[in-house]
Amino acid sequence: MPNAWFETVAEAQRRARKRLPKSVYSALLAGSEAGVSYDDNTAAFRELGFAPHVAGLSDTRDLSTSVLGQDISMPVLISPTGVQAVHPDGEVAVARAAAARGTAMGLSSFASKPLSDVLEANPQTFFQSYWMGDRDTMSRRLQEAREAGAKGLIATLDWSFSNGRDWGSPTIPEKLDFKAMRQNALSVMARPRWAYQFARARTIPDLTTPNLTPPGGKAPTFFGAYYEWMQTPLATWDDIAWMRKEWDGPFMLKGICRIDDARRAVDAGVTAISVSNHGGNNLDSTPAPIRCLPAISGAVGDQVEILLDGGIRRGSDVVKAVALGARAVMIGRAYLWGLAANGQAGVENVLDILRGGIDSALLGLGKSSIRELTPEDVIVQPGFARTLGG
Repeated sequence: MPNAWFETVAEAQRRARKRLPKSVYSALLAGSEAGVSYDDNTAAFRELGFAPHVAGLSDTRDLSTSVLGQDISMPVLISPTGVQAVHPDGEVAVARAAAARGTAMGLSSFASKPLSDVLEANPQTFFQSYWMGDRDTMSRRLQEAREAGAKGLIATLDWSFSNGRDWGSPTIPEKLDFKAMRQNALSVMARPRWAYQFARARTIPDLTTPNLTPPGGKAPTFFGAYYEWMQTPLATWDDIAWMRKEWDGPFMLKGICRIDDARRAVDAGVTAISVSNHGGNNLDSTPAPIRCLPAISGAVGDQVEILLDGGIRRGSDVVKAVALGARAVMIGRAYLWGLAANGQAGVENVLDILRGGIDSALLGLGKSSIRELTPEDVIVQPGFARTLGG
């Protein structure tokens, strides 16, 4: 039997590609239009360098930090991602893995598992919400998340509903009825291990969104929820301030790339911002978040917690982000590939890879704590950074 352990996130991605039906893997890969932002998210990290020491290094390294009032073992959190049809346990398996490695999780409002189940697996869970529906509907959803025990709220606004990918978009059914299963039978048969794990669990991939269930109603399908989101008038800064007041706990605004937006977020009273371009799935040609991070950190880093989301594939990427001003990073595709490759153990594997890489980078830089990192620890070439809205 082949060893289930893998040594890099790249290997997790290769195994996910071999295991998942083509449409499911393509949905995880995602991207937008020409994939300029998707490619830049990872390429930008390769442009940054280190200048390591050789003696006087620290024998111990402290990786711990805190985000949104939660103490975590390392500066890596699980980013909220929608319906996880890659494994029967979905978000619950991810939550267990994050808890086992001492870190927090963001749960998408488009998730396939109820918030209560995820909180049971990992009490350090933040609930993510888009701006969708009217204010009464939003208020009810936030109240439900608060009563369930969510430790904070993540508001995601960076989405322009762009469509069309040069490499083609996946075919995703509205629901898995007989017609849909018949149409996708060949692609599923080509990936028998993926199908077998659902058969063994006596379930099928759930394409509904239970955390958006209306009172007395049924959970909408993913596309039903997406349609509601698309039809909602776009949020204003007044709406964000209202949302912040409705949620009286830790509050993160996700999707910031510009200094002026970061300052408006501070004015709205947020606890944290995530520098992000939605994993390259938003407006294509938006720079990689790591390029925008230094300017945003310089502008508001002393007023809010700053996280970075996008392109993290190894522990050294995490160290570069923290050195340039992030308190922590959020990972998306990396843990989904781990989930596809080996379930909960695969997600733990990914987190272990990142932890090991962070520790190794701190050792080489002569640091005893993640909190000792500064911009001087990273080699930034002229022209690397982008100052947007400054």
